[in-house]
Amino acid sequence: MLTTGNQIKAARALAGMGQKSLADAASVGINTIRNFEASGKEAVQGRIGTREAIRNALFKAGVELLDDGQPSTSGLGVRLRKE
Repeated sequence: MLTTGNQIKAARALAGMGQKSLADAASVGINTIRNFEASGKEAVQGRIGTREAIRNALFKAGVELLDDGQPSTSGLGVRLRKE
């Protein structure tokens, strides 16, 4: 699952979360969030478990990270989940 720094930053904004609150929700350090977001449009580098913890925290906050080819997408993105 490809995840970019821009996706994390956009998802965090949609969820109304700061970097610290996302780091706490994902049980990772704030520098991990900063480093991932600094990747910009490039894929984040890091452990799969760390990426999944961040994706799961964002999901619980009501935001999905979209992969290219996922239904109703034509590229990477983020969206609010339907409740």
